[in-house]
Amino acid sequence: MSLDIARRVLEIEADSVRRQVDNLGPSFLAALEAIRVSDGRICVTGIGKSGLVGQKIAATLASTGTPAYFLHAGEASHGDLGMLMPGDVLLALSYSGATPEVVRLIEFAGKRGIRTIAITGEPGSPAANAAQISISAAIPREACPLNLAPTASTTAMLALGDALALSLSERRGFGERDFAELHPGGSIGMRLAKVRDLMRTGSRVPRVAEDAPMTEAIHEMSRKMMGITAVVDAEGRLRGVISDGDLRRLLESDPAKLQSAAGACGRPNPRTIDGEEFASAALEAMRSNRITSLFVLDGGGRLEGAVHMHDLLERGLGEGS
Repeated sequence: MSLDIARRVLEIEADSVRRQVDNLGPSFLAALEAIRVSDGRICVTGIGKSGLVGQKIAATLASTGTPAYFLHAGEASHGDLGMLMPGDVLLALSYSGATPEVVRLIEFAGKRGIRTIAITGEPGSPAANAAQISISAAIPREACPLNLAPTASTTAMLALGDALALSLSERRGFGERDFAELHPGGSIGMRLAKVRDLMRTGSRVPRVAEDAPMTEAIHEMSRKMMGITAVVDAEGRLRGVISDGDLRRLLESDPAKLQSAAGACGRPNPRTIDGEEFASAALEAMRSNRITSLFVLDGGGRLEGAVHMHDLLERGLGEGS
């Protein structure tokens, strides 16, 4: 019985989202254009369950390149109206379209020349009539058995808010690098971090000159604890690498070569990565090539840094992958 109820709730809510596809039309496009040409931010407002949905929509807009904030409709008339500035666009949420606080806020904004958009389930409601643009979020019924608790209606409004935010994001050419700049923390930020943000630099990068003796190369590999060292020329350009594996192969094939300079023992054309690449790309390159480190070069082929697999794993980059 409980599973039957749960399945019915999910089916009703899924259907409420599917119905929003048919609700999209000229008013949705008008809302997109009004927001696109605005000089200010998007003020999302609502009260009760619609207010909670509005907070999430405002957060999604902000995180996908459209500056936005949430203004509680009930608090607006008690001093918070100062948050709403000329050039902003008001996005008001009220499924009934009759919430007095929301209607008053739409009317206040309209009188001051602020563009107003309403998302409501009742096209002929006071909120829809007061707003310059009204988007329908109508559904046949709530998922609540009593058809009372806001369930499917809030799901529908949330989905429309996502559609609005991501349509705006696409229009503005908001890409992965923009997303990364707005999400520097957490698992999302780590997945979008650049190699430059995590790489070892300066004295932490193992490197020896081409004419350095192999004893110095071995010492550098041990001291920097990366199991590898770069071999660079006088201008700092990468000429080769020497790894633990290279040392073992030299000992097996030609031990006498260990008496040579590092430049003669270095393996040419090693795999490298640009500092502007995502750290996730570095991890994938290491895994696919079965290596544990990559050197980072600048545009002139000079050594800029190094990144080790442990550096990425310790920051949680590989979790869940």
